[in-house]
Amino acid sequence: MTHHFSVIFEPINALLFFLFGPAPLGYRESMGLTAENLGHVAKPIEHYWVPDHVLMAMLVVVIVAAILIPIQKRLSVGKPGKLQQVLELVLTGLRDLIDEVVGHGTGARFLPFVLGLAVFIFVGNIFGLFFFVQPPTANPSTTFALSITAFLYYNIVGIRDNGLLKYLAHFAGPLPLLAPLMIPIEVISHLARILSLALRLFGNIFGEHTATGIFFAMFPFVIPWPMMGLGIFGALLQAFIFIMLTMAYLQGAVGHEEH
Repeated sequence: MTHHFSVIFEPINALLFFLFGPAPLGYRESMGLTAENLGHVAKPIEHYWVPDHVLMAMLVVVIVAAILIPIQKRLSVGKPGKLQQVLELVLTGLRDLIDEVVGHGTGARFLPFVLGLAVFIFVGNIFGLFFFVQPPTANPSTTFALSITAFLYYNIVGIRDNGLLKYLAHFAGPLPLLAPLMIPIEVISHLARILSLALRLFGNIFGEHTATGIFFAMFPFVIPWPMMGLGIFGALLQAFIFIMLTMAYLQGAVGHEEH
């Protein structure tokens, strides 16, 4: 099986090996740095400290911070620039969407979390368009981390808004008589959301990235631009689907009193 790595995978791991020496076996196994996962690499496996998808996830954070921090310093209430107006339009639209899906007045509250998910997923997906980096969202470890984060967040919000007992009572269904049947069903249903969010994002991005790579190899001068356009649309679509499902789960968590 062929494995592809970003251009920073070897240099960063070489630096870590130089600083810390060989990576311990238990650590490497916990990080997935095994012969099966790495495939053909230039150096012995004990030379590797950080998986490529982790480096790519960190790179997403660095790039987003490098772009947004300078922009934040140039924001002006009196004289907003064109870029600021576009950003305000996006933020307002997303806040209104949260209000519509989760409930009136929740947009400002959940905007930072939902926006953070959307930006990370979109930028991570976009990495699949460039040969020198790899999309972190094409690795199930990243997508499961995102889905578990969303799962924990909406459950914590539900407990915080409703109280632990009232929130757990929702799992028992409308009738106490049905509780023994409803509780296992509800628990399995909620846990399945982790699997659904993670595999949907992973499957789509991995498939798109693989297909794009194949077409680039077959038709390097014909396919790239149309495929890049489809790739950008797919990256945006997958980020939108993920946050829409997260907002739907948030609505269920904070809206129990309405049922």
